[in-house]
Amino acid sequence: QVQLVESGGGLVQAGGSLRLSCAASGRTDITYTMGWFRQAPGKEREFVAAIDYLDTRTGHSDSVKGRFTISRDNDKSTLYLQMDSLKPEDTAVYYCAARSGVSYTEYAQLYNYWGQGTQVTVSS
Repeated sequence: QVQLVESGGGLVQAGGSLRLSCAASGRTDITYTMGWFRQAPGKEREFVAAIDYLDTRTGHSDSVKGRFTISRDNDKSTLYLQMDSLKPEDTAVYYCAARSGVSYTEYAQLYNYWGQGTQVTVSS
């Protein structure tokens, strides 16, 4: 089992940047595909970005492509999400998730472990 703790959220003006981090602890010896998801008030949780264990494949949703970048440091057991050119519609709670195994996926229901989330608020 792995525990995930997100950090780095906050309030930022439109056009600004934030960097989210997700620290993993517990069974970090197991390979995991990892991802970021977000949920805005009154909306369903949606995929943001994902990365496989060996960093050979990454994916970003169309809404964040070109503005957000997912990365990971396996030595530090940490996942990152660099968010640039933020827009008010990016306002949401951002969740880190992990999936046992090496298979890349963007489907939330296939992720086994979830963090508590970190709030990102973008003001116009």
